Amino acid sequence: MFKVIRNAWSIPDLRKKILFTLLIIIVFRIGSVIPVPFLDTNVLAEVMRPSTDLTDASTNMVAYLNTLSGGAFSNATLFAMGITPYINSSIIIQLLCVAIPALERLTKEGEAGRRKIGTITRYVTVALGLIQGTAYFFYLKNTVCQTQGDLYGKHITVYNEGFPMVFAAIVIVLVFTAGTALMMWLGEQINKNGIGNGISILLFAGIIARLPATIADLGAFWQMGFGTGEAGSGQPQYFVFVILWIIIFLAIIWIITFMQDSERRIPIQYAKRVVGRKMYGGQSSFLPIKVALGGVLPIIFASSILSIPSTINLFVNAKEGFWAGFFNLFRSDNWFYIALYFVLILMFAYFYTTIQYNPVEMANNLKSNNGTVPGIRPGAPTAEYIKRILSRVTLIGALFLSVIALVPLVYGAFTGMGRLSLGGTSIIIVVGVALETVKQLESQMMMRHYKGFLD
Repeated sequence: MFKVIRNAWSIPDLRKKILFTLLIIIVFRIGSVIPVPFLDTNVLAEVMRPSTDLTDASTNMVAYLNTLSGGAFSNATLFAMGITPYINSSIIIQLLCVAIPALERLTKEGEAGRRKIGTITRYVTVALGLIQGTAYFFYLKNTVCQTQGDLYGKHITVYNEGFPMVFAAIVIVLVFTAGTALMMWLGEQINKNGIGNGISILLFAGIIARLPATIADLGAFWQMGFGTGEAGSGQPQYFVFVILWIIIFLAIIWIITFMQDSERRIPIQYAKRVVGRKMYGGQSSFLPIKVALGGVLPIIFASSILSIPSTINLFVNAKEGFWAGFFNLFRSDNWFYIALYFVLILMFAYFYTTIQYNPVEMANNLKSNNGTVPGIRPGAPTAEYIKRILSRVTLIGALFLSVIALVPLVYGAFTGMGRLSLGGTSIIIVVGVALETVKQLESQMMMRHYKGFLD
């Protein structure tokens, strides 16, 4: 392993890309600890302190947003909004490209069309960041410290009335929005000059930064099993629950790795053809279709969509009545949330496959290169055959992805380990992004005749 890393480091351009990616991650982490102005950080720290009740999942969506932002959300820092607005913007624009003919035409205009769609996505990202930043400001303004002591009854925001409040609100919201735009730009710089997908790398870095807190929660549950934690009396079932939790995550890592390498191979036969004095073709090959076509993206998309109700709740701060019950449906320990999460993963898996793979275009490419699927006529029958294969493979991949995403949620709901239930989504994102990044680095190293990480 160390020899492989040394070989990768010895390639000048690859070394520059790795260093550039690390530099962007450092900038991201610095921005995640710089607080926005006009906030009382002492009150904020007291209000955002995790509950001592480890079985309480009522703040899990806040914990989810905090995880994706690498702890920046709970500290109200420059990057508090995280990369979620960009992800939501990408989903919205991709959906609109299917529904709006003008945007659909842009997708068919090659590189120029993609640049225009990218520009639209950036504008929508800034708009969503502005909305989410405004929601978070109202949450900060309306939240009062409830713990006894010198901070009791104090607001998180320093100014809460008159012109100073208006000025502070404008500054705070604009700083949050600027942080969103800066994170989007950092991700794009990784795409151009670094290693891996920029947005995924930033998500990866944020989740890894929260790993110590997750380990601390796991240790607290372990102590509960022996009666040495704050919970006190000793509940042996948690000792068993923690061991099963670790086994589940090890199994999840294995399944994700297995899925990344699984593929359905469609046999292809190329006809012989004579060009000048040479004969070409007459070879057998295959068309590989990966089972995990969308990778970790369906889970990221589904999680981002499910975070929208909680963002709205930051505006209204509903604590009782109909709306409180409605927003409680989107707690990660609620069965409605789990069922909707399952459906959204399936939907986004099929959606991603639809926009990335065109069976008609694939069939035409085969026909133009004198390639055929044995037993299937060229043209429309081949396109229909590929479409049928894609549908089945996508279903298998989506079901696998749904199961490994939902098992931790279901396990947390049954065992009461609510604080750890969102760890399933995190581990899937971390493992998926790590594998995709390693494969990209592997391909660049193989082009230079080096042995790769996966050998």
